[in-house]
Amino acid sequence: MNPSVFAGLFYKAYVRRDVDAALRLIDRIGRAVIRNFRSPWPQQDWWHDEAFNAYLGRFGELEGHNMERRWMVYQLGRLARDVPGDTAECGVFHGAGSYLMCAGNRGTNKTHHAFDSFEGLSTPGPDDGSFWSKGDMAAALDGVMRALAEFDSVKYHRGWIPERFPDVESLKFSFVHVDVDLEQPTRDSIEFFYPRLSEGALFVCDDYGFSTCPGATRTIDQFLEDKAEKMIALSAGGGFFLKGRSVAPAGPGGTFR
Repeated sequence: MNPSVFAGLFYKAYVRRDVDAALRLIDRIGRAVIRNFRSPWPQQDWWHDEAFNAYLGRFGELEGHNMERRWMVYQLGRLARDVPGDTAECGVFHGAGSYLMCAGNRGTNKTHHAFDSFEGLSTPGPDDGSFWSKGDMAAALDGVMRALAEFDSVKYHRGWIPERFPDVESLKFSFVHVDVDLEQPTRDSIEFFYPRLSEGALFVCDDYGFSTCPGATRTIDQFLEDKAEKMIALSAGGGFFLKGRSVAPAGPGGTFR
């Protein structure tokens, strides 16, 4: 049966009559395929935000698994609007994250700095698990430049992290987004940008709290062990902290206690 036809029949038979019952059925089907699967509530207002959905469609993520994290980056970026300093992203891929940051910079004098090898991931280390391979997540620089062409204040720093960080060593930052998946470049990123974050600046790690990125999570927590700041783990994956804002520690490994 055509998937769209099945979806239409499913909606008529279950969702329209009883949303809760439909979600329970989806959960059962999901757990039969993926252990511990849990479906989100479909009633969030942001699912119907036309402008945001257009943005997701632009980057081919309208039906992907990044929607919630994109929305959180969009919302969290509002915290950095009036914080002095430029913005930066480490691990740009097709430019979806940088697009949100550039959009948030509109009406300011901030420059966005995009750091990426544009050759995919480097070789995973011994603590990165087995999910990633060298060359994963490669994206061409010219495609990213086209995606961000509407923004004037963007600088591209092509190279392996951290070799291009000296380009911005004299700058301060209001918002840094790190999405490099692996332990070593994550460590290099937080070590470089932490002392360059303005008071109240936002630091987001897209990979924090994912079982596919154990090295990234571990190195962030280790770096912050002796700092007042601690990561706030987000329900859809990823995490953030605000520079200069102390936070009560979570349980072991960020778990509930």
